Amino acid sequence: MNMEKVVFGFFIVLAMTLNFGFFLGEIDNAAHHHVYELYAAIIVSLIATVLKFGDRTQVGAILLSTSLAADLQLITAAILWAAFHESMESSSLMVYIVSLSGGALMANFVSVVLLISETISQRR
Repeated sequence: MNMEKVVFGFFIVLAMTLNFGFFLGEIDNAAHHHVYELYAAIIVSLIATVLKFGDRTQVGAILLSTSLAADLQLITAAILWAAFHESMESSSLMVYIVSLSGGALMANFVSVVLLISETISQRR
């Protein structure tokens, strides 16, 4: 068993599951979306991005691009939350934050599908 691939796969899947945990719930209800889960998703997603820098294959380039897209959306969501949290009387801001998280979730999903397809296609 290749320990590097285990760690790599772990962080990709963990990034997706943390993001899913934040995304799940009523889109406009801030009580359903915990800010610490968003920050955890960002940190794990950034770790997964760093781990993808060593791969020089075409699949590795696509994995890196999906990870960068997820990072950008999650960081933007965190900036919105931090900047406008005090004035969050309307639920429209929460809709934007959760929508950005949903976009990042899709990018993470593509990464996991690519990782699984690459693993299945490898020959021993």
